[in-house]
Amino acid sequence: MSKKTSTQNTRPERPLSPHLQVYKPQMTSMLSILHRITGVGLTVVLAAFVWMVIAAATGPKAYAYFVEMASTKLGLVIMIAGSFGLFFHLCNGIRHLVWDTGHLFEINCARNAGYLVLLVSIGLTAAMWCCILGVTL
Repeated sequence: MSKKTSTQNTRPERPLSPHLQVYKPQMTSMLSILHRITGVGLTVVLAAFVWMVIAAATGPKAYAYFVEMASTKLGLVIMIAGSFGLFFHLCNGIRHLVWDTGHLFEINCARNAGYLVLLVSIGLTAAMWCCILGVTL
């Protein structure tokens, strides 16, 4: 008995299964991905915080080196991104707690809550860094 194989499903231009490129990005899916990215990013922030504590406990020379590294442009970008990640994770966690109560599941409500999470996270980050850098609005 000969076995026939079909080459119809092996065309390279056709995805083998439902692929991410098929779906239109939605606010909830993008925020879910951002939540995961910021969660991973917060581990970098935690490592930097541990470095700061160890440097402070080691002595003034080690702490001065940490402050020198943290004061670079890259250090400032990492700290600002880390604070955004912290605020976003906090606000998105609150949104998930609201979802746990059974609210905001309608599409418009979920999308608007996502925009609110982004705006509040950006606002808290900007407010914190304005206070730290002494910028008045």
